[in-house]
Amino acid sequence: MTLGAHLVELRRRLFIAAGALVVGMVIAFFVTGPIIELLSGPIRTIAAQEGREYTGLNFTTVTSGFDLRMRIAFAIGLLISAPVWLWQVWAFIMPGLTKKETQYTWGFLGAAIPLFFGGCTVAFFVLPHVIEIMASFVPDGMAQFFDYATYYDFVFKFLLVLGIAFVLPVFLVALNVAGIVSGREILKGWRVAILVCTIFAAVTTPPADVFSMLLLMGSMIVLYFGATLISMLFDRRKRKRDQAAGIDPLTA
Repeated sequence: MTLGAHLVELRRRLFIAAGALVVGMVIAFFVTGPIIELLSGPIRTIAAQEGREYTGLNFTTVTSGFDLRMRIAFAIGLLISAPVWLWQVWAFIMPGLTKKETQYTWGFLGAAIPLFFGGCTVAFFVLPHVIEIMASFVPDGMAQFFDYATYYDFVFKFLLVLGIAFVLPVFLVALNVAGIVSGREILKGWRVAILVCTIFAAVTTPPADVFSMLLLMGSMIVLYFGATLISMLFDRRKRKRDQAAGIDPLTA
């Protein structure tokens, strides 16, 4: 295909992906009410436990409620339409890949997607505890108003950051498959990895919430050693293949 043909193909697939996103947003808009109720659950818990009558999600403009629903609809619509736009991206780049590269890509996607949603699930269960811990620092007798935009951004970024953090081990395996780093080299950095996981968990979670910190840190460390084990298995299989082909791994 010529460059112009590639651009036409890219435009067509982008239109399809955008159309799927719009349809997903329309569908998601009708369930934003229950989602808002679910996300604001920790706020109601704080109001009930602390006896703060005026604590709640704060909407300061006429269009605030609609704006929040649109933000939530976009996020959910992006997830609903993910099979369509992921396929469009994949169909665009697949003709340029070899059969082996295609198999590896399917494997990485098959591991990355569940891990991302696993991270979001962990974040979802940790989030209420984080919000309640932070709210406990508000002096007694004081009301606490949560601005809807700030609150939503905090929740969305918290879910996104933990989701991405859980996908990082997949990139380690990808580097190993590409021959950039070996499993033993990954294992040698276990002290640094544990330190990074600890710092990341400490920064992401509130200082007073030790339980959430340990849960996040432990999950990331387990994923790191899991990626290390998979990389070492790949290295072992590669050595056996090289030996069978009569290739010396020290000179290859």
